[in-house]
Amino acid sequence: MGNIYEYAKEQYAEVGVDVKDALEKLRKISLSVHCWQGDDVGGFETPDSQLSGGGIQVTGNYPGKAGNPDELKKDLEKMYSLLPGKHRLNLHAIYGDFKGKKVDRNEIGPEHFKTWSDWAGEQGIKLDFNGTFFSHPMADSGFTLSSKDEKIREFWIEHAKRSREITAFFGKEQGSPSVHNLWIPDGAKDQVVDRMGHRTILKNSLDTIYDQKLDGRHIRDAVECKLFGIGSESYVVGSHEFYMGYALSREKLLCLDMGHFHPTESIADKISAVYQYLDEILLHVSRPVRWDSDHVVTLNDDIYALMQELVRSGKINSTYIGLDFFDGTLNRIGAWAVGARASLKGILFALLEPYSQLKAYEEEGNNFGRLALLEEMKSKPFGIIWDEYCREMGTLTDREMLSDVLSYEKAELAERK
Repeated sequence: MGNIYEYAKEQYAEVGVDVKDALEKLRKISLSVHCWQGDDVGGFETPDSQLSGGGIQVTGNYPGKAGNPDELKKDLEKMYSLLPGKHRLNLHAIYGDFKGKKVDRNEIGPEHFKTWSDWAGEQGIKLDFNGTFFSHPMADSGFTLSSKDEKIREFWIEHAKRSREITAFFGKEQGSPSVHNLWIPDGAKDQVVDRMGHRTILKNSLDTIYDQKLDGRHIRDAVECKLFGIGSESYVVGSHEFYMGYALSREKLLCLDMGHFHPTESIADKISAVYQYLDEILLHVSRPVRWDSDHVVTLNDDIYALMQELVRSGKINSTYIGLDFFDGTLNRIGAWAVGARASLKGILFALLEPYSQLKAYEEEGNNFGRLALLEEMKSKPFGIIWDEYCREMGTLTDREMLSDVLSYEKAELAERK
């Protein structure tokens, strides 16, 4: 392997790329891996928790999904062992350790996530958090924080406040900020007359939530926009324009989810636009197929473009990079690993780009040189660099990972009911 790796480094050095420097930069980047791939967004509110409604749908019922916090933690430990580098965990509110008791969303607190915090400390993993505004009777109308029903609205405002308190608890325990992301499914299947009314209510609800002052050393708040969802095909209250304005005026992070825009829009193109006005943003890396279907991330053109723009713009270290996909049709640990590794590969590919030379060609007006060099980079021995990085970080190569995941399925997942 040594001679092959040296050859690969030489290939990159020919175009002015320092492979060692790129790998050092990659080691410092952490993904926030989502917990909900492990059980199809079911959660642990009740023994038979199942996702339903709220613009989200998971397909598939592959055997072996986690049925309780201990099983999910075991699967997460396995998944993390397959990722080079040190990465975070993003928890949804429905994943509390409720000890078999019914705890409604407006009653949750840090005590229900203490075992998660303890586990994360033992594993050296830092935590992020999301409130859960779907799969609940109080969300059946299609409106939560933007509801005209005061009882419904107050219920979800309290849930959001408690979610932020849990996030701040994580941040204090881990000694660095935890990211709190707020996404609601509010919208309508068909035409709505009073769009202004719902958006005014949402703005006021958010202001009420964020009036609760929490230590900025412990929490970063983000708001997430969406184009449409199941049951909200005609109207989404929290649109991109709404949350862009809110993030700018209230100094919040803007969350851009790769599946939350029109299929012809480039998420990569938005990076340099929003960073004209924001210091930090949150990304949800996903793979939409025709719509926001949250397929497992693969190393496709969208990922290449997104990661290239983060690196080229100099904003890779200002961006909180989270994953958001869920697929119940295949081995869930394998799905986690493939998606996270594809995201890391995209970052590495971008770090191995001869950006200075490409920019010089561009400023000279040498469009041929720029195009030719971009094409040349596509055939560089990238896979050899990735394999060596995995070995240096003490994890498996892609080929080794495949058999390892299948062995875990046979030994652990096949035994679950």
